[in-house]
Amino acid sequence: MDNLQARFDAVGVWLEVIDLSVLAALCVVVAGVCWDMVRKRWEPLREKLANIAVAIGNVLLERTLYGAVFLIALWLVEPLALWRMPINGWTWVLALLAADLSYYWMHRIEHKVRFFWTIHSVHHSSERFDFSTSLRLSWLEGPVEWIFLVPMILLGFDLVQTIVAFLAVVAYQSWIHTEKVRSLGWLDSVFNTPSAHRVHHGSHHPYLDKNFGGVLMIWDRLFGTYQAEVAQVQYGLTAPLASRNPFVVVFHEAAALYSDCRRSLSWRDRLLFLIKPPGWKPDTHAHTDH
Repeated sequence: MDNLQARFDAVGVWLEVIDLSVLAALCVVVAGVCWDMVRKRWEPLREKLANIAVAIGNVLLERTLYGAVFLIALWLVEPLALWRMPINGWTWVLALLAADLSYYWMHRIEHKVRFFWTIHSVHHSSERFDFSTSLRLSWLEGPVEWIFLVPMILLGFDLVQTIVAFLAVVAYQSWIHTEKVRSLGWLDSVFNTPSAHRVHHGSHHPYLDKNFGGVLMIWDRLFGTYQAEVAQVQYGLTAPLASRNPFVVVFHEAAALYSDCRRSLSWRDRLLFLIKPPGWKPDTHAHTDH
């Protein structure tokens, strides 16, 4: 915990930028709610309010766990690092690239391992796609996702810098949840743009499980998961979620996983339900994605 305050001071500007981006996104969401009320667009309004309700629960529950997660990483993981890199311009570039690559693999695993999908599916359960969708995050997503940052810390990136770089990757994505911005040309194949992210939220082929990158699409191109937007996107889950109750939104997939495990005839199948892709069944050993 040496010089912890100095380490936070070194990333202060980045934290301010992240806070401003989040505040800007919230202002846009509030403006959207007001617009729907004025125009009496009740269905979009209900969806936005559901997203906001999930976000409130996220703030109340998830944020209380961040302190514990930070201390665990600080006390248990950072001492195991091979070495400690300084916080400077060059390590910021490396940290942002490493955080984006870490985000790619985290995101891909969240779609391919059912235990993690029970958490991440919250974000994909809306059948609408606007700025408020970026607020629709599981109450447990942050405290679980930190484990994907462990490799960065072990490689020598400063813990505080690692967390801020990851938060920057996440904060960037606030503006890409929109249908108002159409194609940006070649930028869509390099960066995670609204068009690229609409593809990611698609619940049908050829869009299913594509475009996992946080800021850059180069990882998707490198690992074979990139897909351009070529037709209208259908949002949501392959099995649509009808409820807007925030508790149902957050825990519906976890409840389904628990039910599958409870009905399983062997501990092997229970384990496979946790680690296999969504849709896997022990009778056929096949899956239908999600």
